[in-house]
Amino acid sequence: MENAELNDRRLIEDFLPVNSVGEAASSEPRTKGHISTLHVWRARRPLVACRAAVYGALVPASRFIPENGPDNKKQSLGRANAAKFFERLCKYPGNPTVIKEAQRHILEAHAERLTIETGKKVTVEDIEKGSAPRPKVLDMFAGGGAIPLEAARLGCESHALDLNPVAYLIELCTVTFPQQFGAELADHIEKWGKTILKRTQDAVSDVLARIPVARKQPRGVQRTLGDENETPADEYSVVAYYWTRTIPCPNPQCKGTVPLYRQTWLRNKSSGYVALKPVPDMGRRIMRFQVVEARSTSALGFDPSTGSAGSSTACPFCQTALDGPYVRRYGDEKGFGQQLMCVIALNPDGPGKVYFVDESLAAMEAEHQAMSEQRAAEIERELGPGSLDELIPPTGNAGLATGNSYLYGIRTFRQAFTPRQRYILLTMAREVRRAYQEMLAQGIEPERAKAIATYLGLWVSRLTDKFNNLARWNNVGESIASLTSMKRFAMMWDFPELNIFGGASGDAWGSLEYMTAVVRHEGQFRNPVLVVRGSAAELPYDNGIFDAVITDPPYYDNESYAELSDVCYVWLRPTIGFLYPEHFAGQLTPKKKECVAAAYRQGGKQQARNYYEDTLFQSLREAHRVTKPGGILIVVYAHKTTLGWATLVDALRRAGYEVAEAWPVNTEKKGRVAHEGDAALASSIFLVARRREAPETGSYEEQVRQDLEKIVRERVDSLWRMGITGADLVIAAVGAGLRAFTKFARVEYANGEEVPAEKFLAEVEGVVLETLLEKIFGVTGSGVAAVDGPSRFYVLWRYTYGAAEMDAGEAIVFTYGQNVELDGQNGLSSGSRALVEKKKGKYRLRDFAERGDDEKLGMPKDDGKAAPLIDGLHRILWLVENEPRKLNDFLDEARPDRERLRLVAQALAGTALAGRKDDGPEHTVATTPAEAAALNKLVANWRALIDQRLAAREGTLFELIRNSEAKK
Repeated sequence: MENAELNDRRLIEDFLPVNSVGEAASSEPRTKGHISTLHVWRARRPLVACRAAVYGALVPASRFIPENGPDNKKQSLGRANAAKFFERLCKYPGNPTVIKEAQRHILEAHAERLTIETGKKVTVEDIEKGSAPRPKVLDMFAGGGAIPLEAARLGCESHALDLNPVAYLIELCTVTFPQQFGAELADHIEKWGKTILKRTQDAVSDVLARIPVARKQPRGVQRTLGDENETPADEYSVVAYYWTRTIPCPNPQCKGTVPLYRQTWLRNKSSGYVALKPVPDMGRRIMRFQVVEARSTSALGFDPSTGSAGSSTACPFCQTALDGPYVRRYGDEKGFGQQLMCVIALNPDGPGKVYFVDESLAAMEAEHQAMSEQRAAEIERELGPGSLDELIPPTGNAGLATGNSYLYGIRTFRQAFTPRQRYILLTMAREVRRAYQEMLAQGIEPERAKAIATYLGLWVSRLTDKFNNLARWNNVGESIASLTSMKRFAMMWDFPELNIFGGASGDAWGSLEYMTAVVRHEGQFRNPVLVVRGSAAELPYDNGIFDAVITDPPYYDNESYAELSDVCYVWLRPTIGFLYPEHFAGQLTPKKKECVAAAYRQGGKQQARNYYEDTLFQSLREAHRVTKPGGILIVVYAHKTTLGWATLVDALRRAGYEVAEAWPVNTEKKGRVAHEGDAALASSIFLVARRREAPETGSYEEQVRQDLEKIVRERVDSLWRMGITGADLVIAAVGAGLRAFTKFARVEYANGEEVPAEKFLAEVEGVVLETLLEKIFGVTGSGVAAVDGPSRFYVLWRYTYGAAEMDAGEAIVFTYGQNVELDGQNGLSSGSRALVEKKKGKYRLRDFAERGDDEKLGMPKDDGKAAPLIDGLHRILWLVENEPRKLNDFLDEARPDRERLRLVAQALAGTALAGRKDDGPEHTVATTPAEAAALNKLVANWRALIDQRLAAREGTLFELIRNSEAKK
């Protein structure tokens, strides 16, 4: 048995075609029917990437290796065959025939393992008919359910666990109910959804604006309930009411009502421009608005982008300044008012929207909101105690660290919804409860009725993503941007109030259709996942029962899962909480046991770090306990800071795991709103680990360091040839280097002192960066060593993260092995023309345009020591662009090493990089556009501008150029 286990190497431990899997994953369409459209959940992973992980974890590495042929070619042929199958398998939604073939591969391998485990012959047929168990797969941080879904699709007994009640319900509706009841469940959901929507619309119709269409021939456009048989009224279909928050002018002589809108664009695209023109009413001291339409931005006659700057503005009546602290303090203490700017409706005569401004509408809206407030209170009393008066918890990295929600006066969930929004949602909640009782009365089996009601409850909570007063108007798409399109809840000074009966994006019926499309698609597969709500640190499973644990844990403080899901929880609780009393006992989602670093609720930054590290360790130790001795662990990880990685590495090692492989799979779509302008990874790293059964101490100098050098150099070379670039290459190579460290329970220096994970990671990253520099500069290690530390630091940063700014934990990585410091008297961020700018805890590189006008830049130090090459290069670039006549004087005085200077210039210009012909796909260095242009010009004229001057020490620059041209 032991020998069989030793030989049971899995495919993902040997090979994964990261390019083809990544291409399929990053381009996976999140269209109707995809599970991500069933409900909002943070940080979802593409299905095809999860499919690849499950398949690779359960199929042996020998699966595709041919039996015949030369031994030296078998391995490469096997990988080529595996790559072809992965390419066929990892398509969305997936070819049923190929998926069936993959199931067969998995069950064949599992039958062989069961035969060894039991000592009795087990066949695939035994597994299929139920006389032998299927392979068991667990995701203990299941979230939106992608990994458990794909495990079930591939024929496994799949288990999903999550602590969050919202995630638990999403999982039930994604991976359990469709497979349990079949695709026809969607018809029942739509039938009852239509009933609920009609009852709700009938109840609230008198608080919705009605705007008749003025034309000779009646033509109805109001969409109602998705029922084509009904004859709609000849009215505009209202999409949204567009509001601005207001604040009184602090000038007692003025008494004006100051609007706080940040902009007034309604449509900002080449097909036509529409904006609201603010017109101050000096008599009544209020702002009026006019709809202005034009074929160009200049023809509008005003700038719609001028509004409040952050939270600061000026009174339009007396010009008194309202600074940010005053505005925020007023909102916190007294609350803002709000004023209707316009009503947005569907265009009855074509695509797009039409916009209305009318004082009668504004007066009517005030009445509608007052009526809604009164009626909402009545329904709340009927439904019983709810969670709307709970404080909105902080979200985002800053919120988790400080405990501040930054919402200025919007303190509770009640305040995050207009009275009309609350009235409509509460009416829907009441109707869902009523419908459930009617289902039972009609004889629908209780479990089916519960499933239908669960979807209807999730429907109500799904609507809140756009149906709230923190949403944003997308003036390019003329649509409402959702609350969760960002990583946190943010204050909106102007906002659209969606009409969920309006027939546009985000309306109620369209939202339900997205949900039922998922049910229809997943209902084709009849292998339900076993879903449990609980803590990953206390798994409710027996020892040694899982063949694989494949999971995507929270990344330190990267996502505020519990806090962001509270807005759904507070609406699920009054709607279907009675069906799941054990999961909705609390006022908000449970946070005490959540594996997230949240300083505001864990007592401070260090306590949050300790808590996260301990919880992650406990979770991985539990995974170790419930996995079979020959089982495998795959952790999907995408955090880019050293701290995040050190935490994971230490937890894995302490929990008894040895890292076997690390694969970077491109899982992120381009242009993600939540990551614009940051240094987020495009890849998720699939860390593959095995149980380390025997604790063992390793010598750092004699065992670990030697292995590390070999592993890292091989991995950087292979990833480089695959075309993996930048941060993804660095992080994946670091992940592979963990193998040398985690194979031992304890690693010691020669003096017996233990090597901590952070120290080892610094060593790994140093080796990775040193190897990478050889690739970037196109020279051997000795050539890299000849380049000074600051210049190496600059080149590495530009290659890895381009012009992005970074936190200290990320920026400090590039100092490893370069003999430089970020801060301090001699740090790279000190001085007026420092190489690195430090601002509010963030670091960014300065380019030549920001530094080059310093006459001392690039000149030798007072002690005669040469200046960093990057300083000299920045000065040269600036002089060439701005004062070319002074270039010769600078070169004569500075006397930079021209060969090493050329090396740095060519690396930054991209001409020194290996991988342009025979060494794999092309790699690039991404500096600022201005610097890239200047570098290309300099490198193209290097001989005339630099070489001849430094070599000749005679003549002027212009004489050299003339002589060169004369020779031609």
